[in-house]
Amino acid sequence: MQGDYQYRDWRGLGDREQLLLRTGLTFTPTNSGIKFTLGYANITTGRYGRDIDAPVSENRIYQEALFGQTIWKRLLLTHRIRYEQRWVEDQDFRTRYRYNLFINIPFEGTTLDKGTPYFAFYNEIFINGEPKIGNGREVQFFDRNRTYLGLGYALNDKLRMQLGWMEQTTVNWQKGQLQVSLHHTF
Repeated sequence: MQGDYQYRDWRGLGDREQLLLRTGLTFTPTNSGIKFTLGYANITTGRYGRDIDAPVSENRIYQEALFGQTIWKRLLLTHRIRYEQRWVEDQDFRTRYRYNLFINIPFEGTTLDKGTPYFAFYNEIFINGEPKIGNGREVQFFDRNRTYLGLGYALNDKLRMQLGWMEQTTVNWQKGQLQVSLHHTF
């Protein structure tokens, strides 16, 4: 199983941008090096401004494949390909394709073992499957791109912490945000 909880805020705390609850069942075929996930997410997205939140609700089902590779012994790459089926409030059924490249580089050694500080980077592109979303409205083919740079530390072999900056770009806006994350493997 996998899961994540994300809270994003427009101003730090008190002006919710997004609350995301996601879980999934995972399967890794023997000797394949690839993990497959079938999952579900519930997302509530607010608008900028404490007094005009007017949140929009979304439910989605997703399928993903996650696989890694190592380059030059120290570049720890992970590729994630995700396909989402989305039910967004007041919109027609939608799909979206996502590709994310994660790169972790240990400051010393070649793995993220306990006590290892590391540099973390990722870039994720989002592509809409359908341009028409109902009531004569349309979205662009390009949905958004996220780029993240951060520093991480392996607290132990199954728990890592990261602090970094994510820049998110859409057709209509661009913004950066501080990101604090905890990554746990069971």
